[in-house]
Amino acid sequence: MPESLRSATPDLRLVPDPGEPALDVPARGWFARSSLEVARDLLGSSITHRTPEGVVTVRLTEVEAYDGERDPGSHAFRGRSERNRAMYGEPGHLYVYRHLGLHHCVNVVCGPLGQASAVLLRAGEVTDGAELARARRLAVGVCDSDRQIARGPARLAVALGLDLDHYGLDVTDVAGDVVVHRDTRTLRPAIATGPRVGVSGDGGDASVYPWRLWLTGDPTVSAYRPAYRRTR
Repeated sequence: MPESLRSATPDLRLVPDPGEPALDVPARGWFARSSLEVARDLLGSSITHRTPEGVVTVRLTEVEAYDGERDPGSHAFRGRSERNRAMYGEPGHLYVYRHLGLHHCVNVVCGPLGQASAVLLRAGEVTDGAELARARRLAVGVCDSDRQIARGPARLAVALGLDLDHYGLDVTDVAGDVVVHRDTRTLRPAIATGPRVGVSGDGGDASVYPWRLWLTGDPTVSAYRPAYRRTR
């Protein structure tokens, strides 16, 4: 993504250089929709993180929608807590959490202020900064191919260099360190849906919550795994 972006309208921020892809950075109102609507539109969109080490951009190929206190699979199902407070804030900010005390997962807050919905960024293709993203992954584990760099939510967070220090960051800030953007010239991709990964109970019922969405046939989409259930 070019370093310089300019705001054309409150809802559509276009890159002015005609030699570059027609990128736009959605404004806050774009995120102030249902988590399922935002999830669909995030597929094929990109997220960029600028750091002193360099820039990494990931094109999103897999996401999951969560609907706050109405959704038994959501971290906000039982109400507000210190952990999930970002979900109750303005849409267009990051909600980052640590899964099982081991891995970070990155979500984008959406929906109206105070309703706590969010979209989990599950997987993607590194389109810029692959060398840096691969080095980050190799520093913490195995990365045997380019398609594996950001294949899964923990790997995506590592590749982008995102962790709890980025909790609450605004992804609608054109000049910010982390920004979500879209290529407006790209055709709407074919999308598949299914049960969310690792979600047990009612929230894992695919007939009610087929809210894992991915780009059909994309090799960076992660493998589906049902929730682990203990045996007695």
